[in-house]
Amino acid sequence: MSQAKKKGLLFLLVILALFLAVGWLWQEQRHPVLRIGVPAGSRWGVPHGDRYDFFDETIRRFEEKHPEVRVVYTSGITVEDYPEWLAEQFLGGQEPDVFLVPEDDFNRYAESGALMDLSRTASSDKDFHSDVYYPAVVAYGQYQGKSYALPISCVPTMLFVNKTLLAREGIPMPTTGTWEDFLRICRLVTKDTDGDGVLDQFGSYGYTWQLAAATNGLRPFREDGRASFFADYRMEESVQLMMQIHALAHGQEVTARDFDMGRVAFRPMNFAEYRAYKPYPWRIKKYSSFEWDCLPLPQGPSGDGGSPVQVTLAGISSRTKHIALAWQLLKEFSYDEETQLQLLKHTQELPVRRDVVLAAQQELNDEAPGGSVLSLEKISQVLDKAVTAPKFPRYHGAMMLADKELARIIHGTVPYNNALNKLQKEINAYLKQ
Repeated sequence: MSQAKKKGLLFLLVILALFLAVGWLWQEQRHPVLRIGVPAGSRWGVPHGDRYDFFDETIRRFEEKHPEVRVVYTSGITVEDYPEWLAEQFLGGQEPDVFLVPEDDFNRYAESGALMDLSRTASSDKDFHSDVYYPAVVAYGQYQGKSYALPISCVPTMLFVNKTLLAREGIPMPTTGTWEDFLRICRLVTKDTDGDGVLDQFGSYGYTWQLAAATNGLRPFREDGRASFFADYRMEESVQLMMQIHALAHGQEVTARDFDMGRVAFRPMNFAEYRAYKPYPWRIKKYSSFEWDCLPLPQGPSGDGGSPVQVTLAGISSRTKHIALAWQLLKEFSYDEETQLQLLKHTQELPVRRDVVLAAQQELNDEAPGGSVLSLEKISQVLDKAVTAPKFPRYHGAMMLADKELARIIHGTVPYNNALNKLQKEINAYLKQ
């Protein structure tokens, strides 16, 4: 083949490649495909209902509003495997346009630039107002003052109350919700009911120092994860409460079975557990022997009304080719009122919009356990002052150290005197490694 023919053929191939590229780009712009990243199953360790139905229904409504767009996702990725799957997608340059952000990886994705900064997009959208969200819930998607994710759903922690046990003991349902009331009732109900010399009825199961600290106004770590506050007076008050609760059981271990058998007055549980175990067959299988209800966690003497809440976040890849559409899809999940209401139908989680939570009372009334009614107005008040866990990289390691040492303090294995100062120094040294 002559040199001229070779050049002519090369020219034709270049023209063909350009034509195909332009055609692909035209097709992509005319009929864009958005990928979303969502795991299967529940983060809360409970039956998760129809979670994919929630996503499918939301996608259907979005595609009706945007008929030129198709939204797809990879199904069957478990909650446990999802963080690794997402990281692999990023490494291969194939990450979803919109995806649920694993909480342990949020800071890393935000800091590395993998997540799109939503601040400018959100502020320029006249149809978006962040004040519809609960303060702690929307703040959970922020990093160093910028918004990198929006909340999709939330799960506050409440106090499960065995109404049957309290009624049998002649104790009215608590109303003020203070540590003092909580501890007083725990003392009244803890006893040996059959006279065999062994305690068989208890005040509480599953109440932890983390809950005590949160409800006593203490955040154990600085936001950047470089220091801790375990020697704070509010932690001292929290540990003293835990020591009193532990002492009531006289060394006996209170178990989940004790609670399931109706022998425990109180158990903290998150909202997902509350919803999962009330309908048939879960309520029959778990708590058929007693009636129960949920209340806000009791507040400590230095508390400001805060209770823990867990939040599901979603963000946008900084490399998405469809910024405007990805933002609209993210809003469909996080901001759309109909979508937020569907959370209660298809999942065990709560909406993150205050107005939707307050409008959903009938949804819960229809399924209330034992004739009781959980007030969403009270839950909304809890969420208004809710607190979230830190997201810095060494958080879980620091918590493991704290759990281990605080268990020794609470159980009396080590002297209480100066123990919290020593713990704070140990945790701070770990955080600065």
